[in-house]
Amino acid sequence: MRNLFYLIILTVITGCSYSSSRSGVLDEARRLIQSDPSVALSKLNDVDVSEFQDSATMARWALLYSEAMLANNLAAPTDSIINIAVDYYNAHNNHDALQKALRIKALSQATDNKNELATALYLQKEKEFMLYKERTERKQIVYIGLVVFLIAVGIIVWMRQSLKIKSAQNDALMAEAFMLNECIESKTGDLSRLEATLHRLLENRFSLIDSLCQTYYESQGTKTERKAIIDKVKSVIESVRTDSFPRMEQAVNDCRDDILIKVKNTMPAIKAEDYQLLVYLASGLSTRTISLLLGESVDVIYKRKSRLKSRLKESVESVCPDIMTVF
Repeated sequence: MRNLFYLIILTVITGCSYSSSRSGVLDEARRLIQSDPSVALSKLNDVDVSEFQDSATMARWALLYSEAMLANNLAAPTDSIINIAVDYYNAHNNHDALQKALRIKALSQATDNKNELATALYLQKEKEFMLYKERTERKQIVYIGLVVFLIAVGIIVWMRQSLKIKSAQNDALMAEAFMLNECIESKTGDLSRLEATLHRLLENRFSLIDSLCQTYYESQGTKTERKAIIDKVKSVIESVRTDSFPRMEQAVNDCRDDILIKVKNTMPAIKAEDYQLLVYLASGLSTRTISLLLGESVDVIYKRKSRLKSRLKESVESVCPDIMTVF
C-alpha cells in the first residue's frame, strides 16, 4: 500500500513537470504569433499533443494552433481542433476565451488558402488528439479503479478495526463474566462453608431447642411436665449463649470474609448486646430463635434489628457493603 502511494505521488510530480515544460512552449508560441507566426506554428506543430496531461493545456494549444493557422493565412481542413477549445471553454464558463475561439473559428471558415503540408500536419495533430482522448479515457478508468480499490481497502481496514474493537470488547466482557462467575462461586462457597460449619456446630443443640420449644408451645401436659421442658430449654439455650458463641463468631468471620472484624474496626464502640445480635443474624438464625437466646420478645428483637440495621447502614456499609446481606 505504501509503495502504491509513492507511485501515485511520483506520477503526479512527473505529470506536473511535463505540463510545466509544455506550458513554456505554449507561452513562447503565444509571444511569436504576432511577430513571427510561421515560427509560432512550427513550434506548435512540434508539440506532441498526445502527451498532454490535462484538458486545459489541450484547449490552450488548440486555441493557439488555430490562431497561428489564421495568422499564417492557412485554411484548416476541418473544425475539429478549434472545436476542442470551443467545447472546453464553453463547459468551463470561460466567456472571454470562448468568444475568442468562436471568432477564430468564424475567420478560419472564411479562409480558403489551402496548403498540403499544413493540411497534413493538421491531420497529424487530429490523430494525436485522438490518441490523447484514448489515453485520457484509460487514465480515467484506472483512476476510477484506483478509487474503488482504495475505498475497498478502506472498508476492509475499517471492518478489520471494527472486528478488533468488538473482539476486544467481547474479551473484556468474557473476562468480566469470568471474574463475576468466580466471585459468585466464591460467595456461594463461603455461604456453603458457613452453613456446613454452623450445621456441624449447632446441629444437636438447635435441633433440641427447636424440638423442646415446639413441645413447649404445643404441650397439653401437666405443669410439672411443662416446667421440666422449660428448664431443659433454658439450660440448652444458656449453653449455646455462653459456650457456642465464640465458635459461631469465628465461623461467621471465616465464611463471610471477616465481616464481624470489619464491623468492630469501623464501630469500636458497638454495644455488646448489639454485637451479639449481629452474630446471631449473620449466622442465619430465625427471629424466634434469637428471641429465645437473648431472652427477649420477638417484637423487641424486630425493633432492635431495625435500629441496628440503620446504624450499620450509616457507619459500616461504605466500608463493608455485604453487611446489609445479614438482614
